[in-house]
Amino acid sequence: MLPAIPRLSLQGLTKSYEGIHALADVSFDILPGEIHALVGENGAGKSTLVKIVTGLVEPDSGHILLDGEPVQFWSPMQARAAGITAVYQDPKLFPHLDVAENIFMGIYPVNRLRVLDRRRMYGEAHRLLDELGVGLDTKALVAGLSVAELQFVGIARAISSNVKLLILDEPTAAITPTEAERLFEIMRTLKRRGTSVVFISHRLEELAGLADRITVLRDGHHVRTMAAERIDEAALVRLMVGRDLSSLFARDRDSARVGEEALRVEHLTLSGEFQDVSFSVSTGEVVTMAGLVGAGRTEIARTIFGITPPTSGRVFVKGREVRIESNRQMLGQGVAYLPEDRDGQGLVTQFSITRNIVMPILGRLARFGFIIQPRRERAVAQGYAERLQVKMSSVDQLVSALSGGNRQKVVLAKWLATNPSVLILDEPTHGVDVGTKAQVHHIVDDLARQGIAILQISSDLPEVLATSDRILVITEGRLVAEFNGAEATEEKVMLAATGAAEGTAA
Repeated sequence: MLPAIPRLSLQGLTKSYEGIHALADVSFDILPGEIHALVGENGAGKSTLVKIVTGLVEPDSGHILLDGEPVQFWSPMQARAAGITAVYQDPKLFPHLDVAENIFMGIYPVNRLRVLDRRRMYGEAHRLLDELGVGLDTKALVAGLSVAELQFVGIARAISSNVKLLILDEPTAAITPTEAERLFEIMRTLKRRGTSVVFISHRLEELAGLADRITVLRDGHHVRTMAAERIDEAALVRLMVGRDLSSLFARDRDSARVGEEALRVEHLTLSGEFQDVSFSVSTGEVVTMAGLVGAGRTEIARTIFGITPPTSGRVFVKGREVRIESNRQMLGQGVAYLPEDRDGQGLVTQFSITRNIVMPILGRLARFGFIIQPRRERAVAQGYAERLQVKMSSVDQLVSALSGGNRQKVVLAKWLATNPSVLILDEPTHGVDVGTKAQVHHIVDDLARQGIAILQISSDLPEVLATSDRILVITEGRLVAEFNGAEATEEKVMLAATGAAEGTAA
């Protein structure tokens, strides 16, 4: 019996951004009528792969074959016309249109006069939803649907155009267990029809009894594709996180000087995002919040900094309770926050290095509080740029001309200039090269040794282990585990983050 022609064959896909490999020579096949799980850490290359397959991004090199024929898509519409569609955990639908209108957006059924045939549209929408076993009112506005129902609409939209390959990207991240079971049954129904399903999930326990095969990506490389029943969860975690740690900086915890408590949160809650989170960070200490994308870590950080004040709970800075009202207020309390989106939220890229660094402290540098002193501003910026080894022509250079790693150093300099006692770093090494990453690790370690309390968010497990005094694992908006940095392992943290096991304070 001849082997089946793969539904999708990926051959040597490579994609780089600013010299950093998002994908490096990735090759594997997806078979007709199989549920194929795609797993890996944050930054493993899963999202880039999906973008290439669906026509959002063009690969630097490599080929894609659909049912044995070479294809290249320049847009998601082209990919959909060929039978490939992705549905994300937050489907991009039109909230003020109804269910049927969203299902057939762009492909509305028309009558002989080329006018929208509404009766046919609603009838076809009802048939599609019934086929999926989903009881939705086809005339209900999408704005009133739950996250799971939005995904069901997205899937119905996909199968309305004879889908061959359906990609589900973290579809269960924000839905209930009951809704997830409904989704799994839909996936099995599609499989029976011969549709291939790519299922991307960090919840490894979901794969058992659902996936036929599993592909593991790590650091943009294809690690292994294997039958799902041949591997256990612990072995899968090892494949996802196993790597050489020698290139990373390791914090000398034995010589760290942890002092008095600088930040404490008690039962912090933000409705719909996270709940009942309690922890503390002391001077000279590096505490890292680990977890998966969407776990609520960034929301916790933004709440502490006052961007989105909490629904309930208490925050103490240097032992004094602070009623959070705004980020300006928290900055005045000595709390600074470096966001993950450095270009969109941390910098004004069309301003100079100087202007970006001194922006939060202009009032302090101005004479009499309002007279600008350019020479003084440049001197302050020059000092911080040199301290952080920013590669530049001068501090008058536009930030937009810098590399990603150097822009990260500028935004870090911006917040250091405020002389914070608590520094919150959200993915401080995201998207930078190995050399810059090591520099950032040294900088963070040096800041802690100067007595700053560091609360860090990182999705890079080796980085978490190498740089942290303590590790807090956040899962689905809750603090589920705490580990002593010296005794934690990648397996323990990943198992806690995926909900497979819970840790306790070491």
